[in-house]
Amino acid sequence: MTVIGTVGLPGSGKSEAATVASELDIPVVIMGDVIRQACRDRGLDPATHHGEMARTLREENGPDAIAQESLPRIREHLEDSDTVLVDGIRSDVEVERFVEAFGDEFLLVEITAPDEERAERLDLRGRDASAAEGGESIEERDERELGFGMGEAMAMADLTVHNDGTLETFHERVRTLLTEGVDAATDVEGIEAKGAIEANQPAEHTDNA
Repeated sequence: MTVIGTVGLPGSGKSEAATVASELDIPVVIMGDVIRQACRDRGLDPATHHGEMARTLREENGPDAIAQESLPRIREHLEDSDTVLVDGIRSDVEVERFVEAFGDEFLLVEITAPDEERAERLDLRGRDASAAEGGESIEERDERELGFGMGEAMAMADLTVHNDGTLETFHERVRTLLTEGVDAATDVEGIEAKGAIEANQPAEHTDNA
């Protein structure tokens, strides 16, 4: 059993990683869906009230509220699948909640991308309203996410997958991780081990002869 959580700033590629998982028939639990459903339940537009609702849920039910709400969905998928991908972890508190629930079977993957590419992807995606439409700018979104503790969560990641090339290159990196595991993934350019995984990597030897 493996629960793989993704963490990264808006537009970094978390949704694309989830797409790869879905193509491999790996179940995906999207934490943002909890927030969007809460918006709809309260008669609010998720496109313009997503950030506000995320704050409200955490204020009402604690900082791990969204992670807690996601746990039953994850466990249900684990009844039929060895691997589940959790899309959209946003704080160190959420990471701690998943570690508490799944222990060593939880793997946290940081996804990064250049700021310019993230901004372009967000504009093209059009899922959330732009600043001109009453939504948030990328700077405001970054500030909001970091305010939740995303920076701390990213620092806790076991692996970093860089989304800094073509879409197919990124898909292939994610595909390698999901199908071949951590050891194979860390041999791929654009994937870096962090934390305990990095500490357990074999030392590189140089030939001084």
